Amino acid sequence: MIVLKATQEKLLSVLQSVAGIVEKRHTLPILANVLLRKTAGNIQFTTSDLEIQIRTTADMDGDAGNFTTTVGARKLIDILRTMPSDQTVSLESSQSKLILKGGKSKFTLQTLPAEDFPLVQEAPSFGPKFNVPQKALKDLLNQVSFAMAVHDIRYYLNGILFVAEGKQLSLVATDGHRLAFASAMLDVEVPRQEVILPRKTVLELQRLLSDAEGAIEMQFANNQAKFAFGGMEFVTKLVEGKFPDYNRVIPKNHKNSITLGRAPLLASLQRTAILTSEKFKGVRLNVEPGTLRVASNNAEQEEAVDELDIDYGGDAIEIGFNVTYLIDALANMDQDMVKMELADANSSALITIPENASFKYVVMPMRI
Repeated sequence: MIVLKATQEKLLSVLQSVAGIVEKRHTLPILANVLLRKTAGNIQFTTSDLEIQIRTTADMDGDAGNFTTTVGARKLIDILRTMPSDQTVSLESSQSKLILKGGKSKFTLQTLPAEDFPLVQEAPSFGPKFNVPQKALKDLLNQVSFAMAVHDIRYYLNGILFVAEGKQLSLVATDGHRLAFASAMLDVEVPRQEVILPRKTVLELQRLLSDAEGAIEMQFANNQAKFAFGGMEFVTKLVEGKFPDYNRVIPKNHKNSITLGRAPLLASLQRTAILTSEKFKGVRLNVEPGTLRVASNNAEQEEAVDELDIDYGGDAIEIGFNVTYLIDALANMDQDMVKMELADANSSALITIPENASFKYVVMPMRI
């Protein structure tokens, strides 16, 4: 019998870091488990859903022996959550059981053989490694992820396009109605690489990346990406397919532009959104010299009108949008000012940050 000891806090945080991808219902029961592999003074935790694999290692006190086993990840987390954070807990592996003890509590859990755990087959060769600060990548993901498609039959839209070239890393997401683009400069030059990360991988990275100092190391293969950060290793399958040419979608020379406060515009849209209909989240924007009017109505004949004073001397334009698409973009930015560029009622609008080319958001108009 091999025994391991650690505080509840340490064991729980390590388990939570790898358990995000564990599916509650799966065709393979073992995929609900976490693979534990003890060697010398540390223990490795691995989870997989056949397309993504996350692995991390923790130092723990214990016997000299080694063991590998798999046990239900959620159950282990649920048990640990009920214990005080400073309590020392022990794990003992014996035959087909894992025994967890803490204070006067004892839990005996069923295990499944480690050799049956389906590890993700890593690609034989990856491209060059490059590093990005964790916070920078997290910010980029937050700036574009809301524009990913959810269950589109064009499967390449259910994720984010990563383009690394020279000293620039650009991320793009689109669901066919709107497109978000964000970029950041890298410290090193990298050869051009273009991959599509699946939606689940993006959400998991957003959950795991921290705002603290520290870099994330990236490597891409033909059908896989590999990330290493904060003692974790993350391998994911990539989405195959051709992402749309985003440069063609981004409007280049709209002649009417308005620069205004992001927070007042967001508040105005949130107010008028209350009286849009559930199915049809449309708002009308009337732009004329000096004034931006936001209006909505619904099937109950209710209506909302909100006005903002703007510094504008261009064409008078009335244009309709899905209000959710505008709110999503503004709510995921933290700048004080935004710039909105318009051509006419039938052309996409371009939302950017003044004097800053690193963020672009394109939204198609809707007929109202």
